[in-house]
Amino acid sequence: MTDAPQPTQAVVLAGGQGSRLRPYTDDRPKPMVEIPGTGVPIIGHQLAWLADEGVTDVVVSCGHLADVLQDWLDRTELPLRVTTVVESEPLGRGGGLKYAAAALPRPDEPWFATNGDIWTRFPLRDMAAFHAERDAVATLALARPRIPWGAVETNEFGQVLDFIEAPVSPYLINAGVYVFSPEFTGLLPDRGDHERTTFPRLARERRLAGYPLPQGAYWRAIDTAKDLTEAAKELAATTSRHRDGGEPREG
Repeated sequence: MTDAPQPTQAVVLAGGQGSRLRPYTDDRPKPMVEIPGTGVPIIGHQLAWLADEGVTDVVVSCGHLADVLQDWLDRTELPLRVTTVVESEPLGRGGGLKYAAAALPRPDEPWFATNGDIWTRFPLRDMAAFHAERDAVATLALARPRIPWGAVETNEFGQVLDFIEAPVSPYLINAGVYVFSPEFTGLLPDRGDHERTTFPRLARERRLAGYPLPQGAYWRAIDTAKDLTEAAKELAATTSRHRDGGEPREG
């Protein structure tokens, strides 16, 4: 096990255009879309979560309509220190991550990263411990999202037995939350996609780890208007369960 400090810095990738979220994204970048019923944009929920998990410094990588996001950050009382960077030209996901990481205040320490279009809650400290225990260079969170269609269960004779509404996927997916060791930054491409270059290389070398989200963790990617509606419903249900002493369910 590597004796690594608990990460207190993070990068949020917030440059997406969010074309599938139009008209919500006609005048704002995707992370600035508000979760209905909260009055807070997606990135506001993310920053609050990161602060709750011990993060003190965040670099926000801006792109599409960057001025809208920067203006909100400037006039909002935030629970941590935020720096913004804007790519002067498209660098790709890996290049953009490397460009943002260069602005981290402590380059010799590990760091978190998250996509700017997800809404999640789980113990980042546990994920960082998982990363350190495996001596990984990079660790990605893994989620089992709910399939957006109803499933049909049949028997060996082709007879329908049951209908299952929005079942949990049997497959793990990249949840868009990461822990990186300091050396990871140097392995990123200056341009291009790290998921096609850096991640496969680390996987071959057995230095890439996958952290399954714990039972009951909330996770949802906000890609469409339907996702916004479902997130609002789940927030209301979670609030109700907390009042009643229950636990939130996995999204």
